Amino acid sequence: MKTVNHWIGGKAVEGTSGVHGPVTDPATGARTTQVAFASAGEVDAAVAAAKAAFATWGTSSLATRTSVLFAYRALLDRHREEIARLITAEHGKVHADALGEVARGLEIVELACGITTQLKGELSTQVSSRVDVAAIRQPLGVVAGITPFNFPAMVPLWMFPLAIACGNTFVLKPSEKDPSAALLLAELATEAGLPDGVLNVVNGDKTAVDRILEHPDIAAVSFVGSTPIARHIHTTATANGKRVQALGGAKNHMLVLPDADLDAAADAAVSAAYGSAGERCMAISAVVAVGDTGDKLVAKIRERAEKIRIGPGDDPASEMGPLITKAHRDKVASYVHGAAAQGAEVVLDGTGFTVEGYENGHWIGLSLLDKVPTDADAYRDEIFGPVLCVLRAETYEEGVALINASPWGNGTAVFTRDGGAARRFQLEVQAGMVGVNVPIPVPVGYHSFGGWKDSLFGDHHIYGNDGVHFYTRGKVVTTRWPDPEDGGVDLGFPSHR
Repeated sequence: MKTVNHWIGGKAVEGTSGVHGPVTDPATGARTTQVAFASAGEVDAAVAAAKAAFATWGTSSLATRTSVLFAYRALLDRHREEIARLITAEHGKVHADALGEVARGLEIVELACGITTQLKGELSTQVSSRVDVAAIRQPLGVVAGITPFNFPAMVPLWMFPLAIACGNTFVLKPSEKDPSAALLLAELATEAGLPDGVLNVVNGDKTAVDRILEHPDIAAVSFVGSTPIARHIHTTATANGKRVQALGGAKNHMLVLPDADLDAAADAAVSAAYGSAGERCMAISAVVAVGDTGDKLVAKIRERAEKIRIGPGDDPASEMGPLITKAHRDKVASYVHGAAAQGAEVVLDGTGFTVEGYENGHWIGLSLLDKVPTDADAYRDEIFGPVLCVLRAETYEEGVALINASPWGNGTAVFTRDGGAARRFQLEVQAGMVGVNVPIPVPVGYHSFGGWKDSLFGDHHIYGNDGVHFYTRGKVVTTRWPDPEDGGVDLGFPSHR
């Protein structure tokens, strides 16, 4: 059986804890791989390697860093098919979706290649007689990332390329459910010329995470995952003096106004709700139909959902694959099973779905719930599966109030032909990312990704300008070159004259 080990100091390191976790093929349910779980001591070894590497990498030239990143970008491009196959084999998403994940990760590598512009400082000359003031940004040191199972390549690529471009060194703890892609990313970084110890990967569970959160040599932690864990990461890491960006869960709403193109809205709802089997933090999981649009919209969504082809991710005919684990599959199904008793109308029930020849896979079909009460579990919880809830609102104002009452504020969208209504929505809705006739408004790499409320803990969004600021700290330098005749003691408060 294949074993995924750690990557420390530029080489693969076998686990010594003796503890391993299973990695399964979601399409078959078969255990294909085992992953070594790091002990606290192995995390310490990775941090020590990163700390030693920072002594030279942190003061390396921007030209040195960017030359490595350009080479890395080229290697990732050449290996994108291989990375996508690893994602499909361990996560289950279809190959085209896996390729899309790699492409969005490459956007941030490209942003990191342009770090010379991002790190330009500021200079004010002659702020006082012969006095200049400069503002610069410098790296933090050793930083860490803890990433989720649903994007095993993209989310790590949202973190470490920008961090190392800024001069930091990095310790990555990927999801133990699908760790192979992260290990390949590290191997390719070394092949691109990244010095040993600049990027390290430790696999594991809570033991590894807790050590990262408390380690005195880690200056900052970036996290993407569920809201309860994001809150724990933020609370624990900040208590240990670390800078934290912790992106949590979501319940993303799509507001459909009466003037919207309902065919376009239905296409968008199906694509955004059921893509990657709903295992996306930016998935649309709640559609709010305004006025008399509800019945017509639900019929159109159902018509499209019933045609989606579900099967193994490596089958080109498949449009949606299985869920990551059997336990998660059962949890998602429980929301559909309990929906009618809590007042929802079950339009589509996908819980009995299976694929011939793959009966042990983690399969579930598409479910559609209509007229869902706001106190139903299917609406209140982040399901993270292919279950779409439809709610009804009489007016635009009622729909926006419903969205803003949610504890989450990750992404949201409005579908309308009315520019005035769209402008109102983008200003009034309480969410960090807004789409206008765009169901999944994930920003391009040179803007920043992040939510509001319980979808983000910390002050910085991920990547973009926020990412650069998160991985650096500011310093202001005031300089004076006095004339030889200047001198004398002056106890007065310095003034800029």
